[in-house]
Order: sequence, then C-alpha cells, then structure tokens
Amino acid sequence: MDILQQDIMYLPGVGPNRKKMLEQELGIQTFGDLLEYFPYKYVDRSKFYRVHELTGDMPFVQVVGRILSFETFEMGPRKERVVAHFTDGTGIMDLVWFNGGKYAKQNYKIGTDYVVFGRPGVFNNRIQVQHPEMEPFGGNAQSSPLDAHLKMRPYYHTTEKMKKANFASRSVERLTKTLLEKLKEPLPETITPDILSARHLMGRDEALRTIHYPQDTKTLERARVRMKFEELFFVQLNILRYASDQRRKYRGYVFNRIGPIFNTFYKDNLPFELTGAQKRVMHEIRQDVCSGRQMNRLLQGDVGSGKTLVALMAMLIALDNGYQACIMAPTEILAEQHLATIKEFLRDMNVRVELLTGTVKGKLRKEVLDGLTDGTVQILVGTHAVIEDTVQFRQLGLVVVDEQHRFGVAQRAKLWNKSEQPPHVLVMTATPIPRTLAMTLYGDLDVSVIDELPPGRKPVQTTHVFDNRLTALYDGIRRQIHEGRQVYIVFPLIEESEKSDLKNLEQGFEVLCQAFPEFRLSKVHGRMKPKEKEQEMQKFVKGETQILVATTVIEVGVNVPNASVMVILDAQRFGLSQLHQLRGRVGRGADQSFCILVTNYKLSDDTRKRIDIMCETNDGFRIAEADLKLRGPGDLEGTQQSGMAFDLKIADIARDGQLVQMARDEAQRIIDADPTCQSPQFQLLWNRLKELKKSNINWAAIS
Repeated sequence: MDILQQDIMYLPGVGPNRKKMLEQELGIQTFGDLLEYFPYKYVDRSKFYRVHELTGDMPFVQVVGRILSFETFEMGPRKERVVAHFTDGTGIMDLVWFNGGKYAKQNYKIGTDYVVFGRPGVFNNRIQVQHPEMEPFGGNAQSSPLDAHLKMRPYYHTTEKMKKANFASRSVERLTKTLLEKLKEPLPETITPDILSARHLMGRDEALRTIHYPQDTKTLERARVRMKFEELFFVQLNILRYASDQRRKYRGYVFNRIGPIFNTFYKDNLPFELTGAQKRVMHEIRQDVCSGRQMNRLLQGDVGSGKTLVALMAMLIALDNGYQACIMAPTEILAEQHLATIKEFLRDMNVRVELLTGTVKGKLRKEVLDGLTDGTVQILVGTHAVIEDTVQFRQLGLVVVDEQHRFGVAQRAKLWNKSEQPPHVLVMTATPIPRTLAMTLYGDLDVSVIDELPPGRKPVQTTHVFDNRLTALYDGIRRQIHEGRQVYIVFPLIEESEKSDLKNLEQGFEVLCQAFPEFRLSKVHGRMKPKEKEQEMQKFVKGETQILVATTVIEVGVNVPNASVMVILDAQRFGLSQLHQLRGRVGRGADQSFCILVTNYKLSDDTRKRIDIMCETNDGFRIAEADLKLRGPGDLEGTQQSGMAFDLKIADIARDGQLVQMARDEAQRIIDADPTCQSPQFQLLWNRLKELKKSNINWAAIS
C-alpha cells in the first residue's frame, strides 16, 4: 500500500481523538492529505531580538533567555493567570498564560535557557508576550534535521475547536515534521519529465518538503509555483478530457433550416436593430447548430445587453427545424419575467409558450406536461422543476440555462436524458466572469460575449456620497421625479432573516415618506408574501408610485425603463457584483441615469477600492476581475452559495492567471496528442487523474 494512503491515525502523535478532529475540522484522513495541507504564512525565525529592543507594536519576535520566577493570579472560579518573569540580561519581560498556565509551571524550568517566540504587547509599562511558543535553547529545538537551519516557521490554519483542544498550528507543524522524517524514500512524481523540463518546474518531492520547511523565500516561491501548477493542470486536464469525450461521444441535432417562425419574428416583431455583438453571437450559434456536434456555449453579457433576445432567436431556429426548446431559470421570479418577455416578443405569433415552476399545479400542470409530450408546447420556461423525471418532451432540441452558476453539471446532464440524443445547450450569465475563472468554471463550454449595449443606451453615471449629504441627495431625487423619472432606493437587507435590517428598512421607509410627502412610494422586501410583493412592484412598473424602496430582491426581475436613479444605502455592505447588478436596474431607457452609492466615513481599504471601481467603470468584466482579486473565487456571487467554491488547496484563480493559462495550454497539448487517454507516454498523468477523482475533490463543481 502507498504510504501516502495510510490512515492518519497511525502517524505518531495522532491517535483516535486527534484523528477525529483532523478529519472533522480539516478534512485530513491520510498521510497524503496532511502533506497537502499547506501553510498559509511563514514567519522569519532567523533573527533574534534582545528584550530591551522590544516595543508593543512589533510583529512576531524571538528572544533567548531564562525564567526568573512564576506568579499566579486568581481570575474567578477555577481560572487563573500565570505570569513568568523572563530575562536575557538586557531587560525583563512577562510571559503570560490565561489557559495552560498549569502546564507552563510544570514543564518550563526556572534558570533554563529557552527560545521564546510570540507577538509582544505592553501591559503596566512592561513588555509581555501572551501564550508564547517555547523551546529549550540548543536542545530539542535543533534536534531534527528539518529544524537544523529553520529560518521560516510555517503557520497552518486551525479552527476554534482545535485551538480549545490545544491543537493549534504548532501541533500541526509537529505532525508534518514527523511525517516528512518518516518518508525516507523520495515521493513519487505526478507530472511527466517533459512538462517539468519545458516549464522549469521543481520536482514534487523537493517542492512538498520545501513548502513546509523553506530555507528562503526564493526556493519557497519555486515550490509554490510547482504545486499550484500541478493543481491547476489536473483541473484543466479533467475539464478538457471531459469536453473532448462529449464532442466525440455526442452527435448534435442539425438545425440547417431558417424557416417561417424565425423569419416572421425577424421581419415583424424584432423591436430594434441587433447590435454588432448580437449578430456575431447569432453567427457563432448558427455555426454550432449546423455543425453536427452538440452545442455547449456560454453566453456572457452585462445586464440589459440583450442576451434573452439572442436566446429566443436560437430557440426559434430549433422550432423551425421541428424541435422544442426550453429555458431554465434559477428562481420563479426570473422564470416569470422570461415568460413575460418572450410572450411580448412573440405577440401575434402562433407559438405556444408555457411556464413550469413548483407553483404550477393540478390541471394546469397536466396540460403543460401533456403539451410537452405531444409537441404542442414549443417553448417551455421553467425552474428546476423542468429536470424532474415526470417532465418528458416529444423532441427537445435546445436548452437555454440562465445564470448557470446556480446549476451544477449533474443537473445539466439530467436535461440531456430528456432527448434521444443530447440537445444543444446555451448557457447565459449576466455575471461577467473573468477569463481565468471562466476557463476553470466553464472549461467545457465555448464562450461568446455580448460586449455592446443596445443603441441609445447611455452609460450610468455613478457617484459616491457620504451619509451626511442626504439633504442635497434628496433635492437631486426631487428634480429627477419632477422631470418624470422614477427612483429606486435600496437598503442592505443581505440576509432576509436579519431582523435589525428589516427594522432599518421599515424605519427608513417611514423617514423617506416624511422626506418626500409630495410623492407616492412602494416598498418591497423578500419577507413579503409573493402577491403583496407583486402588487407593489406592479404599482412602480405602471408609474403609480415614483419611488421604490427595496432590498436586493430587485437585483433580478424588474425592468422599468423610466427608472433613472438607483440610490444604494450603506453601499459598503454590498459586494462588487451585487452593486453592479443593482446598477443594471437603471440605464434601460434613453435618458441619462444615475447610481448613487451612500456610505459612512469609516471605510476599510477594500471597501474604498470597491466604491472607487464602481465610480470609475461600467464595464462588467473589469468589475468582475476586481471582485475576483478582492474576494477570491470562493466568495463570488453564486459560487459560494451554490457549492461551487473551488477545492483548490494552494492555487488562487484570482492571482494565478498566468499559471491557469500555462496549465490549460499543457493540458490541451496532452488531449490533442492523446484524445483517447491510451498512450503509454502519458499514463502517469491519466493514473494521477484517476487517483484524484477517487479522492474528495469535487470535480463536478470544478468542471
């Protein structure tokens, strides 16, 4: 048995209790898992300070000296503070324990030389270090070959539960050291020599040992690049192998006819001339559906760029070729909006469009299901309800998936089984995805981008206002309403369960009613009954109310071209993509629109950057790149929430864009050379990919 597959319990220093904690808290089950649990930072241990040099604002320091005496102070029932007075001959400092003081008194000897490591602070005009790390100087600290010249100490993330059990970073480090000493033989290589040499990569054995115990920052960086490349390379290899398999395995329906349905729509119902970007994307879709292979295309475009129109035209091509089409949205409100939009586009045309969501029940549901089976329902708009087993189509030719990040690959695959061969798939997203993320999140899809807004649209002007300037802001709102425009005012009810936020909204609504007695206001939030919410929304849509006071429920599902002002209160509490989505609610008509971000004065650096980016640009892709850098892929809108946060242990898609590209290029080269995964030359890679797929990596989420 491979030593790296051994159960972590059999590593000296672990045992049943620690095994359970490592597994539950960090997901570490084997020796290999521990080896790939990488440090998150390193602290320079090469420099020693003298006590008289220390100040309370220094980062981690180490000092060599001895304990003069211990003092114990009672702190309530069964609690005590233990203080050791420590000197190196240049001054005296205090070592303090609020927990574990008993252990310190029993194990640390007065008069023995120790290396003390920790963060200095000041208490009663004396330097103190709380809960220091201590090792005998010249004794055990130098006993391990790994510690012999330890300059940079690794630090590992641990949980509160682990810290309470006295199982913190230092303990994880000791276990890693024990494991590395146990591994006498070099660790097996996972990447072929030609890739290592072409990309100047460090060997795996050296990289893993260096990452835990680096001698200097330069070698550490080389080790990190090697391990990041390996991680990204196998992610890309898996995605591209999957995409290549799909292309070889599945033929696609051929839609070679442009017939009366499409032509009637194009001639009589198209509301405006298509933009150059829309025409380009339609051309790419036409090529796909005529090619004889299944289309798998991602359509990216900002809010209001006309993605739904392109999707509808693709569906009409399917209809002209005798097939049905289906559009799947993540929420009922969005599905209903798609239905209304499509019906409006197709008015006076003889095309049957139906809705299928969880709330469509009874006789109406049966009619829709029957219509799908006999083919009379030509376009189905729905939510997850569409992929239920009871939903069967006569001949499903095209599936449009809106906001793909809410649907996993497994859910997409379920749709494929509703047809004798997989339908064409068009995936739409209004969340612009940076290229490096798209390569990893949607590596199996071809990408189209609508990067133009329809003619006559003016970019939204975005400004930042501090909350002490509300009077001037209200005057500006009045001017806009007197000119016949409407206004959104958004409160940050991020979690629908946050009572304090709901209270802020209710109170804010009262304040706004008093501030604007001459206007009518609507109020919308997620805890209202759907019927109430719909009534309030409709009042605003029809122009019966001038101001809509809302939470982020209006992020999707509201299209009011007459609304020209978006005021976002406490804008510091929103993420960049959320701010961008909210801003997309205005600027839908021909008039100049405005987005006002209101914050208090106390802003963190990250928040200030977010606000500045919003004021500088309307480009969704620039905003998405910035969001990725500020927040990381795991926190991006729709990735964390839908379980698509990456299980990457060391690589960072936001900051390692060049490595993502390098890994993809190498993976593509391997797939081109060995599409059936049979060549002996690449067996090392295919075997490693199989191992990884057996492990805990959530490959479906990644591809």
